[in-house]
Amino acid sequence: MIAKVIVDVPAKQTDRPFDYKIPAALESVIKPGMRVVVPFGPRKLQGFVVEVQEKSAFTKLKEIVEPMDLAPVLNQELLSLGDWLTEETLSYKISAFQVMLPAALKAKYEKKIRRIAPLDHLPAKLQPLFQESDTILWNDAAPFFSILQREAANGSIEVIYEVKERVKKKKIKYLLPLLDKVALEQAKASLVVTAEKQRKIIDFFIEKHEPVQLREILSYFNVSTSTVKSLIKKGILQEKEMEVYRDPFEDRVFAKTKPFPLTKEQEKAISPIIATVEEERQQVFLLYGVTGSGKTEIYLQSIQRVLEKGKEAIVLVPEISLTPQMVKRFKGRFGDEVAVLHSGLSSGEKYDEWRRIERKEVKVVVGARSAIFAPFENLGIIIIDEEHETSYKQEDNPRYHARDVAIKRSQYYQCPVILGSATPTLETFARAQKGVYELLTLPNRMNNQSLPSVQIVDMREELRDGNRSMFSRALIEGLKERLEKKEQIVLFLNKRGHSSFVMCRDCGYVANCPNCDISLTYHRFSQQMKCHYCGYEASVPTRCPECNSEHIRYFGTGTQKVEEELGKILPEAKVIRMDVDTTSRKGAHERLLTEFEEGKADILLGTQMIAKGLDFPNITLVGVLSADTMLHLPDFRSSEKTFQLLTQVSGRAGRHELPGEVIIQTYTPEHYSIELAAEQNFDRFFKREMTVRKARQYPPYYYIALITVSHENVAMVASVTDKIAKFVQSKLSNEAHVLGPVVSPISRIKNRYRYQCLIKYKREPQLNNALKTILDHYQQDIASKGLQISIDVNPYILM
Repeated sequence: MIAKVIVDVPAKQTDRPFDYKIPAALESVIKPGMRVVVPFGPRKLQGFVVEVQEKSAFTKLKEIVEPMDLAPVLNQELLSLGDWLTEETLSYKISAFQVMLPAALKAKYEKKIRRIAPLDHLPAKLQPLFQESDTILWNDAAPFFSILQREAANGSIEVIYEVKERVKKKKIKYLLPLLDKVALEQAKASLVVTAEKQRKIIDFFIEKHEPVQLREILSYFNVSTSTVKSLIKKGILQEKEMEVYRDPFEDRVFAKTKPFPLTKEQEKAISPIIATVEEERQQVFLLYGVTGSGKTEIYLQSIQRVLEKGKEAIVLVPEISLTPQMVKRFKGRFGDEVAVLHSGLSSGEKYDEWRRIERKEVKVVVGARSAIFAPFENLGIIIIDEEHETSYKQEDNPRYHARDVAIKRSQYYQCPVILGSATPTLETFARAQKGVYELLTLPNRMNNQSLPSVQIVDMREELRDGNRSMFSRALIEGLKERLEKKEQIVLFLNKRGHSSFVMCRDCGYVANCPNCDISLTYHRFSQQMKCHYCGYEASVPTRCPECNSEHIRYFGTGTQKVEEELGKILPEAKVIRMDVDTTSRKGAHERLLTEFEEGKADILLGTQMIAKGLDFPNITLVGVLSADTMLHLPDFRSSEKTFQLLTQVSGRAGRHELPGEVIIQTYTPEHYSIELAAEQNFDRFFKREMTVRKARQYPPYYYIALITVSHENVAMVASVTDKIAKFVQSKLSNEAHVLGPVVSPISRIKNRYRYQCLIKYKREPQLNNALKTILDHYQQDIASKGLQISIDVNPYILM
């Protein structure tokens, strides 16, 4: 038998299956989707088996060294999804397979086999192996692979990967009785009179004849380890290390919740979804509902129906910010049926959650982007909440968008996909208008709560009237009023750091990064200037390096600076600051939000991460400190992103009984994205923005692809990009446009010059082949000359 294997070398020459002979002893063992160790040149590498067949076109074949799994880690559907990803994102097969697995399965391994069943339940051949210990090394078991595989299928043994560096299984010491209840009674009677504590422990095990954690026994009976050790010495008890799942939520109790009665609007929106679930039909729905209109309840009740049919559900939420509240909602409704995958977990926790999914111990996965690859085999629904979020697009290879993967998987399982948002992307909304997706709307908030009133403040006027502070007079009044009423406030600022840049007021010198064409950001906390692209750090100069002036000032506004100013204006207010700097430690996110929810602070100040999904009843004022930060970026989506963000932030106010107010501070109040966000009028914004996109030939009227070339030699970058642009143009029809080569908006990062060209097209069957040809042609230069070429089809970031 022959196995076709994709080896772990991400390069053009190796991006195809290689044939390996399956040793006779392993013929019944090797299956597609397993990871194997294979000889490749002088090395031994990990590879993925994609197919098993009887013959090969080659005569001399090397043999597979050993399997790395007893059961496939990728099922047949995920294997074919890997092929599709490779085509769609122009990446290598190995990268597509790796992205589907948790980090713990991508490290150095030590593999062992562990006995689960009692020794005498194993076949006679295997018993000597496990005589000394429950766990044996994988290599010692080599002659018995086929028997072991049968036993693994019966659940009497399992393979454990001891992953070095990355992740170890979590073990806890347990005590268990070695004797039956009658023998325990006899052992208790034979103890000396003074051994009172030992008697109590034996009594406990007579009543509860099962393993119990050692630490629980020690604290419950208030005894030392020596008491327990003497019972072990006498052969009454046994101490054993047992594996437990790392549960990121083990110390949290989730109150069980019941489905809420749906409003008429919700009923109308959910019925087409339930119909597709019943009919097992693939359909993409856009659930377009204003903030606070009860989208989550529709998700929960749709999942409920899917679970009743014995199927599984994947729910994607953007980034970490939504998870604490989202997890609470899903765990409250579905309890232990839920696994959670997000960036706030350690790689050990992620690995354990992944294994719970793989072993079919859970039915629902809630997670960020990569959770779309959860190894389910009977999917009944996929939900993408806040579908407009850019974090659903992966920025490095394979550059997939979770929405596209969701639709591809739903076609395989014939199940619905729900894309939910108050501000859908223009592409999605246009598809819903054309009937490609089915549009479901929730135009009103729950309990018909009115949307918050929005006031736009022109900061230019404030300056003319002599207010030099970063807070407008309206906002300061609003803050004071809320503090008196004991209501809560959210202040939103779209960047971190203390000030944007450091500048000399005499000669205009700005401190720039020596490796990148970008100004350094000032961080007050560490008194450092940092580059957010390459990590370069420098201390702040006291004199200008150009003209020796002492007038060095900090310009721009960061979250730290706002926090300081608040302290001066409202010293009595308690502020919680949430940005990348304060939430980088594990669990910090949840801790800060819980403190705010419990009313331990009056003001929540933060960046993007507080804009979405938060639902606190006491928030009545939302202040947006500068609505313009994204408007002036060189990106055709900048007004769309500004509109989405402002609408999302405004949606945090007045979600319950108390009415809400939003104050948006801006230097461009006349811009339509700001005006229409204040009205929360997505339909008008959509029409206006679509006119702009049509005139400028951008998505959704055209598709785009971005080619970025970088190298340390600027002349080389310019000439290579020029050749690429001409080649692409020659392969496309007259309908397509190739813009460039031009210098990238950030022209240099980490001392590498960057050029790009942008392709706009409608239908170009030759484009994928042309782009592949470019990558293949420059393969040698990429390896030898240090050239870097990245191709992003449908990019979300054009910088």
